[in-house]
Amino acid sequence: MTPEQKQALQEHIQAMPTAGYANAKILYEDTTPERLTSLAGIEEAVRSQMQKHVMPEVGVFLSKRLRAQKQGINDD
Repeated sequence: MTPEQKQALQEHIQAMPTAGYANAKILYEDTTPERLTSLAGIEEAVRSQMQKHVMPEVGVFLSKRLRAQKQGINDD
């Protein structure tokens, strides 16, 4: 990771509390309270929510980026 990328990532991380709180609240409300009574349950709930809702969006983002990079290479 370049220094510029590290800086940009840090800026986004610092901006996350506002957006992150809203997202976390939605995911929290979608989780049964029984799953949140132990550390293992919390970990399982977070992992499940990430796999179900967040990671597919990351996959879409990365596939679009890869497609754009390939098109850029093919256009040259």
